[in-house]
Amino acid sequence: MVRQDQSEPDAPDGAPPARRRGRRPRLRAALARVLAGAVALVLGVVLILSVVPLPATPYMLAERWRLRGLAHEWVALERVAPEMARAAVAAEDANFCLHWGFDMEAIRAAIDDGRGGSTISQQTVKNVFLWQGRSWARKALEAGLTPLIEALWTKRRILEVYLNVAEFGEGVFGVQAAARHHFGVDAADLSAVQAARLAAILPDPKDRDPARPTAFLRGRAAAILDGAGTIAADGRARCFEQATG
Repeated sequence: MVRQDQSEPDAPDGAPPARRRGRRPRLRAALARVLAGAVALVLGVVLILSVVPLPATPYMLAERWRLRGLAHEWVALERVAPEMARAAVAAEDANFCLHWGFDMEAIRAAIDDGRGGSTISQQTVKNVFLWQGRSWARKALEAGLTPLIEALWTKRRILEVYLNVAEFGEGVFGVQAAARHHFGVDAADLSAVQAARLAAILPDPKDRDPARPTAFLRGRAAAILDGAGTIAADGRARCFEQATG
């Protein structure tokens, strides 16, 4: 009597089914380790940047390569005129102290009239960790990283980083370089009008000149001056202003 072979047939790829099934847990474990490593790396970088000055961003490096140099000097927020901090917030994100990274009211308004509604926190994430341009991939990463920096950085730190990496002209990055380039003063010595004009160029820094403002730019700066006074009076600047006394 011929004994029938009871072993399992080979899988289509030539590997026995038991061996093939054994690969799946190993693959999942490897993917989990990669994901955990990526998360740990991101958390580490975010924590380091919560206290360490940022030397450059991906966009700054690209512009340095394109222009063969750029102007940038990190400056602590303590050495930036308070008028500049208030002007930037009034211009870009008046509810900066009230939201957790996303201003839902501003986003709804932006959708209605087709303009951008990014908060300072979102812009900081984009400038520091991501790339320029519009894409769903970038927006998804931005949406994931924004609550993280809101949780691990103070509002004051977010604004400090933002002011140090924002573009203020062709090859001009950060408020210290901007103050010197456009007005010949340090960031600490900016007047309220100069600060408002610098904040007014943020949406279009390559095509606007705060030292030679157009009528439109003068009007925009005047509105920012009013807005800066309003957020100082109603407490919406409290989260980033240094306590005195």
